[in-house]
Amino acid sequence: MGCGTSVPEFDENEGHYTKVSKPNPWAYTKPITRTELMKMRDEFWDTAPHYGGHKEIWDALRAAAEAELSLAQSIVDSAGIIVASADMTTCYDERG
Repeated sequence: MGCGTSVPEFDENEGHYTKVSKPNPWAYTKPITRTELMKMRDEFWDTAPHYGGHKEIWDALRAAAEAELSLAQSIVDSAGIIVASADMTTCYDERG
């Protein structure tokens, strides 16, 4: 019998994951509305490029984060994003 969950592929030679996986559920310290959550997400994606990196990479990360897993994998692969943690909490582009 196979296992109930799949394990992301880790590339020993490259030192990073080759497949993305669904992240663990996120929890906030207090109850928030869906509108508040969407506002927080928009603020994150609007300010993220200011902390470094190219805007097109951040745009690709956002698209991947909001897509189904199979599409997310295609997005990170085509954008040259290296997934250091399978849940995409740590990523970098080919330029570092």
